Amino acid sequence: MPDFMQVSLDRAAASAPPWLQDYLRAGRQRWEASSLPTRKTEQWKYTGLQSLQPSYAPARHGAMVLADAGIELPRFGGFRLVFVNGRYAPEYSDQTLPQGVTLVRFAAADADQAARIRSYLGDAVGREQPLFTALNDAALEEGVFLEIEAGVRLEQPVHIVWVSGNQAEAFSINQRLLVLCGAAGTASVIEHFVGARSEQQSFTNGVTELLVEAGATLNHYRLHQEEAAAVHIGRVQARLAAQATLNSFHLALGSVLKRVDLVVDHCGQGAHSEVNGIYLPHGNDHVDYHTCIEHRVPNCTSSETFRGIIGDEATAVFNGRIHIHRDAQKTNAQLSNRNLLTSTRAEINTKPELEIYADDVQCSHGATVAQLDEMSLHYLRSRGVSSSQAQVMLSFGFINEVIDTVRCESLREYLQGMLARRFARDPALAASLP
Repeated sequence: MPDFMQVSLDRAAASAPPWLQDYLRAGRQRWEASSLPTRKTEQWKYTGLQSLQPSYAPARHGAMVLADAGIELPRFGGFRLVFVNGRYAPEYSDQTLPQGVTLVRFAAADADQAARIRSYLGDAVGREQPLFTALNDAALEEGVFLEIEAGVRLEQPVHIVWVSGNQAEAFSINQRLLVLCGAAGTASVIEHFVGARSEQQSFTNGVTELLVEAGATLNHYRLHQEEAAAVHIGRVQARLAAQATLNSFHLALGSVLKRVDLVVDHCGQGAHSEVNGIYLPHGNDHVDYHTCIEHRVPNCTSSETFRGIIGDEATAVFNGRIHIHRDAQKTNAQLSNRNLLTSTRAEINTKPELEIYADDVQCSHGATVAQLDEMSLHYLRSRGVSSSQAQVMLSFGFINEVIDTVRCESLREYLQGMLARRFARDPALAASLP
Protein backbone atom coordinates (compact mmCIF):
# COMPACT_ATOMS: atom_id res chain seq x y z
CA MET A 1 0.00 0.00 0.00
CA PRO A 2 1.41 3.46 -0.87
CA ASP A 3 2.37 5.54 2.15
CA PHE A 4 0.71 8.80 1.05
CA MET A 5 -1.30 8.84 4.29
CA GLN A 6 1.47 7.62 6.58
CA VAL A 7 1.93 10.83 8.56
CA SER A 8 -1.81 11.30 9.12
CA LEU A 9 -2.23 7.69 10.24
CA ASP A 10 0.65 7.97 12.70
CA ARG A 11 -0.81 11.15 14.18
CA ALA A 12 -4.24 9.54 14.53
CA ALA A 13 -2.75 6.55 16.35
CA ALA A 14 -0.97 8.89 18.76
CA SER A 15 -3.88 11.23 19.49
CA ALA A 16 -7.07 9.12 19.26
CA PRO A 17 -8.92 8.38 22.53
CA PRO A 18 -7.87 5.11 24.19
CA TRP A 19 -11.28 3.50 23.60
CA LEU A 20 -10.80 3.92 19.83
CA GLN A 21 -7.30 2.46 19.61
CA ASP A 22 -8.39 -1.12 18.84
CA TYR A 23 -10.71 0.19 16.14
CA LEU A 24 -7.88 2.19 14.56
CA ARG A 25 -5.48 -0.75 14.63
CA ALA A 26 -7.99 -3.05 12.92
CA GLY A 27 -8.65 -0.42 10.24
CA ARG A 28 -4.95 0.10 9.65
CA GLN A 29 -4.36 -3.64 9.24
CA ARG A 30 -7.06 -3.79 6.56
CA TRP A 31 -5.70 -0.68 4.85
CA GLU A 32 -2.08 -1.88 4.78
CA ALA A 33 -3.12 -5.29 3.48
CA SER A 34 -4.91 -3.72 0.50
CA SER A 35 -3.85 -1.99 -2.70
CA LEU A 36 -5.27 1.05 -4.42
CA PRO A 37 -7.82 0.35 -7.16
CA THR A 38 -6.89 0.82 -10.81
CA ARG A 39 -8.92 1.25 -13.99
CA LYS A 40 -9.00 -2.57 -14.14
CA THR A 41 -10.97 -2.61 -10.88
CA GLU A 42 -14.61 -2.80 -11.96
CA GLN A 43 -15.92 -0.35 -9.36
CA TRP A 44 -13.24 2.18 -10.41
CA LYS A 45 -13.28 1.58 -14.15
CA TYR A 46 -14.12 5.18 -15.06
CA THR A 47 -12.51 6.94 -12.10
CA GLY A 48 -8.77 7.17 -11.70
CA LEU A 49 -6.91 8.22 -8.57
CA GLN A 50 -4.25 10.33 -10.30
CA SER A 51 -5.55 13.38 -8.45
CA LEU A 52 -4.30 11.99 -5.14
CA GLN A 53 -1.06 13.64 -4.07
CA PRO A 54 2.11 11.62 -3.31
CA SER A 55 1.70 12.54 0.35
CA TYR A 56 -0.74 14.37 2.59
CA ALA A 57 0.09 16.25 5.74
CA PRO A 58 -2.34 16.16 8.64
CA ALA A 59 -4.77 19.06 8.65
CA ARG A 60 -3.68 21.94 10.84
CA HIS A 61 -5.88 22.81 13.77
CA GLY A 62 -6.57 26.18 15.27
CA ALA A 63 -8.86 29.15 14.96
CA MET A 64 -9.95 30.13 11.47
CA VAL A 65 -11.95 33.15 10.38
CA LEU A 66 -14.43 31.77 7.87
CA ALA A 67 -15.26 35.19 6.42
CA ASP A 68 -11.57 35.76 5.56
CA ALA A 69 -11.59 32.46 3.64
CA GLY A 70 -14.69 33.48 1.67
CA ILE A 71 -16.93 31.00 3.48
CA GLU A 72 -20.44 32.07 4.40
CA LEU A 73 -22.52 29.44 6.18
CA PRO A 74 -26.28 29.52 5.59
CA ARG A 75 -28.79 29.17 8.39
CA PHE A 76 -31.47 26.48 8.06
CA GLY A 77 -32.88 26.85 11.55
CA GLY A 78 -32.34 24.31 14.28
CA PHE A 79 -28.93 23.28 15.62
CA ARG A 80 -25.59 23.79 13.85
CA LEU A 81 -22.29 22.04 14.54
CA VAL A 82 -19.15 23.17 12.66
CA PHE A 83 -15.86 21.35 12.16
CA VAL A 84 -12.83 23.07 10.62
CA ASN A 85 -10.22 20.70 9.19
CA GLY A 86 -11.80 17.86 11.10
CA ARG A 87 -11.80 19.62 14.48
CA TYR A 88 -14.73 21.06 16.42
CA ALA A 89 -15.12 24.84 16.06
CA PRO A 90 -17.20 26.04 19.07
CA GLU A 91 -17.12 29.67 17.91
CA TYR A 92 -19.33 28.77 14.92
CA SER A 93 -21.43 26.07 16.60
CA ASP A 94 -24.62 26.19 18.64
CA GLN A 95 -24.47 24.93 22.19
CA THR A 96 -28.08 24.04 23.04
CA LEU A 97 -29.67 20.87 21.70
CA PRO A 98 -33.40 20.10 21.56
CA GLN A 99 -34.75 17.80 24.24
CA GLY A 100 -34.43 14.14 23.34
CA VAL A 101 -31.36 14.65 21.16
CA THR A 102 -27.83 13.70 22.16
CA LEU A 103 -24.76 14.80 20.24
CA VAL A 104 -21.35 13.52 21.31
CA ARG A 105 -17.98 14.21 19.76
CA PHE A 106 -15.77 11.13 19.86
CA ALA A 107 -12.84 13.08 21.32
CA ALA A 108 -15.02 14.40 24.18
CA ALA A 109 -16.92 11.20 25.04
CA ASP A 110 -16.96 9.97 28.64
CA ALA A 111 -16.77 6.25 29.46
CA ASP A 112 -20.51 5.59 29.13
CA GLN A 113 -20.78 7.60 25.91
CA ALA A 114 -17.74 5.88 24.46
CA ALA A 115 -19.23 2.45 25.19
CA ARG A 116 -22.46 3.43 23.48
CA ILE A 117 -20.68 4.81 20.42
CA ARG A 118 -18.49 1.73 20.19
CA SER A 119 -21.57 -0.53 20.30
CA TYR A 120 -22.95 1.09 17.12
CA LEU A 121 -19.83 2.19 15.25
CA GLY A 122 -19.41 0.16 12.07
CA ASP A 123 -22.84 -1.48 12.32
CA ALA A 124 -24.19 0.00 9.10
CA VAL A 125 -21.00 -0.56 7.12
CA GLY A 126 -20.71 -4.22 8.13
CA ARG A 127 -17.76 -6.54 7.98
CA GLU A 128 -16.92 -6.31 4.28
CA GLN A 129 -15.58 -2.80 4.47
CA PRO A 130 -14.28 -1.15 1.30
CA LEU A 131 -10.74 0.16 1.01
CA PHE A 132 -11.32 3.81 1.84
CA THR A 133 -13.63 2.91 4.73
CA ALA A 134 -10.72 0.98 6.20
CA LEU A 135 -8.60 4.12 5.77
CA ASN A 136 -11.27 6.13 7.57
CA ASP A 137 -11.23 3.65 10.44
CA ALA A 138 -7.43 3.83 10.59
CA ALA A 139 -7.41 7.64 10.81
CA LEU A 140 -10.33 8.03 13.21
CA GLU A 141 -9.44 10.66 15.82
CA GLU A 142 -12.67 12.65 15.86
CA GLY A 143 -16.26 12.03 14.81
CA VAL A 144 -19.86 12.83 15.69
CA PHE A 145 -22.46 10.57 17.26
CA LEU A 146 -25.97 11.95 16.89
CA GLU A 147 -28.80 10.11 18.66
CA ILE A 148 -32.48 10.93 18.38
CA GLU A 149 -34.35 9.18 21.16
CA ALA A 150 -37.30 6.91 20.46
CA GLY A 151 -40.50 8.82 19.75
CA VAL A 152 -38.81 12.24 19.46
CA ARG A 153 -39.90 14.41 16.53
CA LEU A 154 -37.49 17.18 15.59
CA GLU A 155 -39.17 20.10 13.85
CA GLN A 156 -35.89 21.79 12.85
CA PRO A 157 -32.86 20.21 11.14
CA VAL A 158 -29.47 19.41 12.62
CA HIS A 159 -26.86 21.09 10.40
CA ILE A 160 -23.37 19.56 10.51
CA VAL A 161 -20.74 21.52 8.56
CA TRP A 162 -17.36 20.13 7.52
CA VAL A 163 -15.01 22.97 6.49
CA SER A 164 -11.70 22.45 4.72
CA GLY A 165 -9.55 25.47 5.48
CA ASN A 166 -6.49 27.04 3.89
CA GLN A 167 -3.19 25.21 4.15
CA ALA A 168 -0.07 25.64 2.02
CA GLU A 169 0.70 21.94 1.55
CA ALA A 170 -1.67 19.14 0.55
CA PHE A 171 -3.54 17.92 3.63
CA SER A 172 -6.08 15.27 4.63
CA ILE A 173 -9.30 15.39 6.64
CA ASN A 174 -11.03 12.36 8.13
CA GLN A 175 -14.83 12.80 8.52
CA ARG A 176 -17.07 10.41 10.44
CA LEU A 177 -20.76 10.77 11.31
CA LEU A 178 -22.84 8.16 13.11
CA VAL A 179 -26.60 8.82 13.32
CA LEU A 180 -29.02 6.72 15.37
CA CYS A 181 -32.67 7.60 14.86
CA GLY A 182 -34.65 5.80 17.56
CA ALA A 183 -37.88 3.89 17.06
CA ALA A 184 -40.76 6.08 15.83
CA GLY A 185 -38.49 9.14 15.87
CA THR A 186 -38.35 11.80 13.15
CA ALA A 187 -35.36 13.97 12.31
CA SER A 188 -33.61 15.87 9.53
CA VAL A 189 -29.81 15.95 9.24
CA ILE A 190 -27.93 18.20 6.80
CA GLU A 191 -24.30 17.34 6.08
CA HIS A 192 -22.56 20.24 4.41
CA PHE A 193 -19.03 20.15 2.96
CA VAL A 194 -17.51 23.53 2.11
CA GLY A 195 -14.03 24.83 1.34
CA ALA A 196 -12.07 28.04 1.25
CA ARG A 197 -11.95 29.94 -2.04
CA SER A 198 -8.44 28.93 -3.02
CA GLU A 199 -6.57 26.25 -4.91
CA GLN A 200 -5.72 24.33 -1.77
CA GLN A 201 -5.28 20.59 -2.24
CA SER A 202 -7.36 18.90 0.42
CA PHE A 203 -8.28 15.21 0.59
CA THR A 204 -11.42 14.40 2.56
CA ASN A 205 -12.05 10.75 3.34
CA GLY A 206 -15.56 10.52 4.80
CA VAL A 207 -17.91 7.91 6.17
CA THR A 208 -21.49 8.48 7.32
CA GLU A 209 -23.52 5.73 8.98
CA LEU A 210 -27.29 6.05 9.32
CA LEU A 211 -29.12 3.65 11.64
CA VAL A 212 -32.90 4.10 11.32
CA GLU A 213 -34.82 2.01 13.83
CA ALA A 214 -38.35 0.58 13.60
CA GLY A 215 -40.98 3.08 12.50
CA ALA A 216 -38.54 6.01 12.41
CA THR A 217 -38.18 8.59 9.64
CA LEU A 218 -34.83 10.18 8.83
CA ASN A 219 -34.35 12.92 6.25
CA HIS A 220 -30.68 13.05 5.29
CA TYR A 221 -29.20 15.74 3.04
CA ARG A 222 -25.57 15.75 1.87
CA LEU A 223 -24.23 18.85 0.10
CA HIS A 224 -20.79 19.03 -1.55
CA GLN A 225 -19.58 22.58 -2.17
CA GLU A 226 -15.83 22.15 -1.76
CA GLU A 227 -13.15 24.08 -3.60
CA ALA A 228 -12.23 23.13 -7.17
CA ALA A 229 -8.93 21.42 -6.26
CA ALA A 230 -10.46 19.25 -3.53
CA VAL A 231 -10.47 15.46 -3.56
CA HIS A 232 -13.36 13.83 -1.71
CA ILE A 233 -13.89 10.09 -1.39
CA GLY A 234 -16.94 9.40 0.74
CA ARG A 235 -19.35 6.69 1.73
CA VAL A 236 -22.91 6.89 3.10
CA GLN A 237 -24.32 3.65 4.44
CA ALA A 238 -27.84 3.37 5.84
CA ARG A 239 -29.54 0.46 7.62
CA LEU A 240 -33.34 0.50 7.84
CA ALA A 241 -35.34 -1.51 10.36
CA ALA A 242 -39.00 -2.55 9.98
CA GLN A 243 -41.32 0.24 8.80
CA ALA A 244 -38.41 2.71 8.80
CA THR A 245 -38.17 5.47 6.18
CA LEU A 246 -35.11 7.21 4.75
CA ASN A 247 -35.50 10.30 2.57
CA SER A 248 -32.11 11.16 1.14
CA PHE A 249 -30.87 14.01 -1.08
CA HIS A 250 -27.38 14.51 -2.51
CA LEU A 251 -25.80 17.47 -4.27
CA ALA A 252 -22.32 17.53 -5.83
CA LEU A 253 -21.10 20.70 -7.48
CA GLY A 254 -17.93 19.04 -8.67
CA SER A 255 -14.19 19.28 -8.02
CA VAL A 256 -11.08 17.64 -9.38
CA LEU A 257 -12.26 14.30 -7.93
CA LYS A 258 -15.44 13.54 -6.05
CA ARG A 259 -16.47 9.93 -5.45
CA VAL A 260 -19.45 9.03 -3.25
CA ASP A 261 -20.63 5.49 -2.55
CA LEU A 262 -24.19 5.25 -1.23
CA VAL A 263 -25.66 2.01 0.16
CA VAL A 264 -29.16 1.69 1.59
CA ASP A 265 -29.86 -1.62 3.33
CA HIS A 266 -33.53 -2.57 3.83
CA CYS A 267 -33.28 -4.98 6.75
CA GLY A 268 -36.84 -4.88 8.16
CA GLN A 269 -40.15 -5.50 6.45
CA GLY A 270 -42.05 -2.42 5.35
CA ALA A 271 -38.92 -0.25 5.12
CA HIS A 272 -38.92 2.49 2.48
CA SER A 273 -36.22 4.69 0.97
CA GLU A 274 -36.34 7.63 -1.40
CA VAL A 275 -32.93 8.65 -2.72
CA ASN A 276 -32.53 11.68 -4.99
CA GLY A 277 -29.48 13.52 -6.21
CA ILE A 278 -27.99 16.12 -8.53
CA TYR A 279 -24.42 16.40 -9.81
CA LEU A 280 -23.19 19.45 -11.72
CA PRO A 281 -19.54 19.15 -12.76
CA HIS A 282 -18.01 21.72 -15.09
CA GLY A 283 -14.51 22.80 -16.15
CA ASN A 284 -12.31 19.73 -15.60
CA ASP A 285 -14.33 18.35 -12.68
CA HIS A 286 -14.93 14.65 -12.14
CA VAL A 287 -17.91 13.37 -10.13
CA ASP A 288 -18.67 9.69 -9.50
CA TYR A 289 -21.75 8.33 -7.71
CA HIS A 290 -21.98 4.60 -7.04
CA THR A 291 -25.27 3.62 -5.37
CA CYS A 292 -26.57 0.27 -4.19
CA ILE A 293 -30.09 -0.31 -2.86
CA GLU A 294 -30.16 -3.60 -0.96
CA HIS A 295 -33.53 -5.33 -0.47
CA ARG A 296 -33.03 -8.21 1.94
CA VAL A 297 -36.56 -8.82 3.27
CA PRO A 298 -40.10 -8.82 1.83
CA ASN A 299 -42.50 -5.90 1.40
CA CYS A 300 -40.02 -3.04 1.07
CA THR A 301 -40.05 -0.18 -1.42
CA SER A 302 -37.44 2.17 -2.85
CA SER A 303 -37.30 5.02 -5.34
CA GLU A 304 -34.09 6.53 -6.70
CA THR A 305 -33.68 9.51 -9.04
CA PHE A 306 -30.38 11.13 -10.00
CA ARG A 307 -29.90 13.87 -12.57
CA GLY A 308 -26.69 15.35 -13.86
CA ILE A 309 -25.72 18.36 -15.94
CA ILE A 310 -22.18 18.02 -17.26
CA GLY A 311 -20.50 20.98 -18.94
CA ASP A 312 -17.19 22.07 -20.48
CA GLU A 313 -14.69 19.17 -20.33
CA ALA A 314 -16.08 17.63 -17.14
CA THR A 315 -16.76 13.94 -16.66
CA ALA A 316 -19.33 12.14 -14.53
CA VAL A 317 -20.02 8.55 -13.55
CA PHE A 318 -23.26 7.12 -12.25
CA ASN A 319 -23.52 3.44 -11.33
CA GLY A 320 -26.88 2.61 -9.73
CA ARG A 321 -27.56 -0.93 -8.56
CA ILE A 322 -30.73 -2.49 -7.15
CA HIS A 323 -30.08 -5.82 -5.44
CA ILE A 324 -33.14 -7.95 -4.63
CA HIS A 325 -32.23 -10.89 -2.38
CA ARG A 326 -33.92 -14.27 -2.60
CA ASP A 327 -36.27 -13.69 0.35
CA ALA A 328 -37.25 -10.15 -0.65
CA GLN A 329 -40.62 -10.95 -2.23
CA LYS A 330 -43.17 -8.17 -2.87
CA THR A 331 -40.39 -5.64 -3.41
CA ASN A 332 -41.11 -2.49 -5.41
CA ALA A 333 -37.97 -0.66 -6.54
CA GLN A 334 -37.46 2.08 -9.14
CA LEU A 335 -34.29 3.71 -10.47
CA SER A 336 -33.90 6.61 -12.91
CA ASN A 337 -30.79 8.45 -14.08
CA ARG A 338 -31.04 11.30 -16.59
CA ASN A 339 -28.13 13.38 -17.85
CA LEU A 340 -27.77 16.58 -19.82
CA LEU A 341 -24.55 17.39 -21.68
CA THR A 342 -24.09 21.11 -22.32
CA SER A 343 -20.81 20.71 -24.21
CA THR A 344 -19.55 18.41 -26.96
CA ARG A 345 -16.52 17.67 -24.77
CA ALA A 346 -18.48 16.68 -21.66
CA GLU A 347 -18.77 12.98 -20.80
CA ILE A 348 -21.02 10.75 -18.72
CA ASN A 349 -20.69 7.03 -18.04
CA THR A 350 -23.97 5.72 -16.66
CA LYS A 351 -24.78 2.15 -15.74
CA PRO A 352 -28.08 1.23 -14.06
CA GLU A 353 -28.20 -2.36 -12.79
CA LEU A 354 -30.85 -4.79 -11.57
CA GLU A 355 -29.80 -7.95 -9.74
CA ILE A 356 -32.93 -9.91 -8.81
CA TYR A 357 -33.19 -13.29 -7.08
CA ALA A 358 -36.88 -13.11 -6.03
CA ASP A 359 -39.74 -13.83 -8.43
CA ASP A 360 -42.56 -11.63 -7.09
CA VAL A 361 -41.23 -8.10 -7.47
CA GLN A 362 -41.86 -4.88 -9.38
CA CYS A 363 -38.64 -3.24 -10.52
CA SER A 364 -37.62 -0.79 -13.22
CA HIS A 365 -34.51 1.11 -14.15
CA GLY A 366 -33.48 3.49 -16.90
CA ALA A 367 -30.90 6.03 -17.98
CA THR A 368 -30.80 8.76 -20.62
CA VAL A 369 -28.10 11.05 -22.00
CA ALA A 370 -29.08 14.08 -24.09
CA GLN A 371 -28.24 17.67 -24.99
CA LEU A 372 -30.42 20.73 -24.67
CA ASP A 373 -33.46 20.35 -26.89
CA GLU A 374 -33.14 22.55 -29.99
CA MET A 375 -36.90 22.84 -30.39
CA SER A 376 -37.31 24.10 -26.84
CA LEU A 377 -34.47 26.57 -27.31
CA HIS A 378 -36.05 27.80 -30.55
CA TYR A 379 -39.46 28.13 -28.86
CA LEU A 380 -38.05 30.32 -26.07
CA ARG A 381 -35.96 32.44 -28.43
CA SER A 382 -38.97 33.00 -30.71
CA ARG A 383 -40.69 34.60 -27.72
CA GLY A 384 -37.98 37.11 -27.02
CA VAL A 385 -35.83 35.07 -24.64
CA SER A 386 -32.09 35.40 -25.29
CA SER A 387 -30.01 32.34 -26.15
CA SER A 388 -28.12 32.50 -22.83
CA GLN A 389 -31.28 32.94 -20.81
CA ALA A 390 -33.00 30.07 -22.67
CA GLN A 391 -30.11 27.70 -21.90
CA VAL A 392 -30.15 28.69 -18.23
CA MET A 393 -33.93 28.24 -17.95
CA LEU A 394 -33.90 24.79 -19.57
CA SER A 395 -30.93 23.62 -17.52
CA PHE A 396 -32.46 24.82 -14.27
CA GLY A 397 -35.80 23.26 -15.17
CA PHE A 398 -34.06 19.93 -15.74
CA ILE A 399 -33.02 19.68 -12.09
CA ASN A 400 -35.71 21.75 -10.37
CA GLU A 401 -38.05 18.75 -10.16
CA VAL A 402 -35.45 16.94 -8.04
CA ILE A 403 -34.87 19.99 -5.84
CA ASP A 404 -38.61 20.05 -5.14
CA THR A 405 -38.27 16.67 -3.38
CA VAL A 406 -36.31 18.34 -0.56
CA ARG A 407 -38.67 18.39 2.42
CA CYS A 408 -36.79 21.01 4.46
CA GLU A 409 -38.21 24.31 3.21
CA SER A 410 -35.27 26.50 4.24
CA LEU A 411 -32.82 24.13 2.56
CA ARG A 412 -34.93 23.92 -0.59
CA GLU A 413 -35.06 27.71 -0.89
CA TYR A 414 -31.29 27.95 -0.35
CA LEU A 415 -30.63 25.36 -3.07
CA GLN A 416 -32.91 27.05 -5.57
CA GLY A 417 -31.27 30.43 -5.06
CA MET A 418 -27.71 29.12 -5.02
CA LEU A 419 -28.16 26.98 -8.13
CA ALA A 420 -29.96 29.74 -10.00
CA ARG A 421 -26.98 32.01 -9.43
CA ARG A 422 -24.56 29.25 -10.42
CA PHE A 423 -26.32 28.56 -13.71
CA ALA A 424 -26.83 32.16 -14.65
CA ARG A 425 -23.49 33.65 -13.56
CA ASP A 426 -25.27 36.92 -14.29
CA PRO A 427 -27.66 38.59 -11.81
CA ALA A 428 -30.05 39.48 -14.63
CA LEU A 429 -30.31 35.85 -15.69
CA ALA A 430 -30.62 34.59 -12.13
CA ALA A 431 -33.53 36.94 -11.55
CA SER A 432 -35.45 35.26 -14.37
CA LEU A 433 -35.47 31.88 -12.60
CA PRO A 434 -38.08 30.78 -10.04
